[in-house]
Amino acid sequence: MKRRCAGVIPKNFIQDLLNRLDIVDVVERYVPLKKAGANYVACCPFHNEKSPSFTVSQTKQFYHCFGCGAHGTAISFVMEHAGLGYVDAIEELARSVGLEVPNERPIAAEAYQKIAPDLYEVMQTATGYYREQLKLSQRAVDYLKQRGLSGEIAAKFGIGYAPDGWQNLAVAFPDYQDATLSETGLVITSEEAKRYDRFRDRIMFPIVNVRGQVIGFGGRVLDKGEPKYLNSPETPLFEKGRELYGLFQAQKAIRAKQRVLVVEGYMDVVALAQHGVEYAVATLGTATTPYHIQKLLRLTEHIVFCFDGDKAGQKAAWRALENALPYLQDGKRISYLFLPVEHDPDSFIREFGNIAFEQCVEEAMPLSTYLLREVGAGLDLRTQEGRNQLLQRAKPLLTAIAAPATALLLRKEVAALSGVSQAELEALYEIKPVVRAPRSAFQKAARPTPSAHRLLLQCLIAQPQLGQQMPGEWQEQGADAEAASAVLMVLRETDFTLSSPTLTQLFQGTIHEKTLALAQADMLNWGENFDVNAEFAGLMGKFNEGQHRQQLKSLEAKGLKTESEREQYRFLQNQMRLRKS
Repeated sequence: MKRRCAGVIPKNFIQDLLNRLDIVDVVERYVPLKKAGANYVACCPFHNEKSPSFTVSQTKQFYHCFGCGAHGTAISFVMEHAGLGYVDAIEELARSVGLEVPNERPIAAEAYQKIAPDLYEVMQTATGYYREQLKLSQRAVDYLKQRGLSGEIAAKFGIGYAPDGWQNLAVAFPDYQDATLSETGLVITSEEAKRYDRFRDRIMFPIVNVRGQVIGFGGRVLDKGEPKYLNSPETPLFEKGRELYGLFQAQKAIRAKQRVLVVEGYMDVVALAQHGVEYAVATLGTATTPYHIQKLLRLTEHIVFCFDGDKAGQKAAWRALENALPYLQDGKRISYLFLPVEHDPDSFIREFGNIAFEQCVEEAMPLSTYLLREVGAGLDLRTQEGRNQLLQRAKPLLTAIAAPATALLLRKEVAALSGVSQAELEALYEIKPVVRAPRSAFQKAARPTPSAHRLLLQCLIAQPQLGQQMPGEWQEQGADAEAASAVLMVLRETDFTLSSPTLTQLFQGTIHEKTLALAQADMLNWGENFDVNAEFAGLMGKFNEGQHRQQLKSLEAKGLKTESEREQYRFLQNQMRLRKS
């Protein structure tokens, strides 16, 4: 298998793959679906619910959850549900339909095969070498025993040892000059073109993806030294902001416990597992990212961040809170556990044991309590100035929360602490009140009529070829209009050959993803007799009429001083009359 990067998989291959797949078949490999009218439904696999709101459209080839907003194509579903990266998901689906993923590169395939064998194999070879070296180093074995680790736990996490010395990996890789050793971050090339091992005299912790493949390493010094932890650099296999150490080993326990503990170090994860706390993961030398939050909330009901009580730990906790706010889900919990300053999870559980540690986890501080504590820290709320500062500090945090119930309850608490009403706080924060029209228990909720721009976007998604009929200078304002413009630009670049599912996939992860998702969610309510062509023609007529009205007003404002302006004015008036007749 050749290594591939997301950016070099051709669009036409993505289209061919999606054309061969049936999203219903793909989803049913993981989730049982039931027929419901023209669509299929199930309880959403990405959040807990009692009644199904997860809808799969076979005709339109996308899924949408009306509960949590999850949305996408067959590729997106496999990425989200199986935890695969973009390229891995495409390769997995391509294998299922007998396709070989092409690789567009500026060099010949034969040459590429010579210089780039499977990078996963390179990492696996290095892992085996480090594990063998651990057996040969009594000093490294003694260090792990001193830290309370058993051979069983060391084997479970694939722990090894990188010996001291500059080119020890030459034993495992006879061609030490091979480019893949640099590509995987195992070897460093100096400015003088000298090569040497990145990891030397360190306990080695393999970083494993959700498929069990080694993608990077974390190396810890045995004695005192800096840096304490040394991680693999960013490579084609490893992106630290998207990975979590120990997740592969912890997945089963996380799902069973419906809780995940996020800690700061590799040794914390391993030591906790040694003492029976098997649901811990660690960030990889970086702050908790939004991707980490989303990934974990798909796995579990409750995230507990466990940070050291020092300044660095407090800073990491606050950063995790800021990154979590936009992704909070009503019904799911995020908590914070701060250990005494002199302890980390490893030292705490070794000194006090499993029961005491689990009790601390049970008593972890809820996110709401932590947020309110921090925004009010150091303020005298008996004074107007103190209450004013509280309102200012809380504003960017409260307005970032998308979960309705969570946002509402926090706004109520901040309003009470500030001495203002909830309505006054929402007016200050420019939060529009949600007005719900009363209806009887048997009355079906009326759906708002989509805007013209939303309808236009839906028409372009449903039948991309219609974009050929749109004027080259078409430009309107608003999220739906901007998304339609972006879709139109992509369609023009590809000569209007893209299919609807391919468009959906191409806009995953862009600023227009949510707008397209909302537009497609509305499309699930189209009846069998919905005429896309007629709808599009009517919209074009309205847009043209509106444009003509603007042009008429502009000419009138100029005063029609020239013959050219008067001629254009008469032409536009005539066009308006013809349209009305």
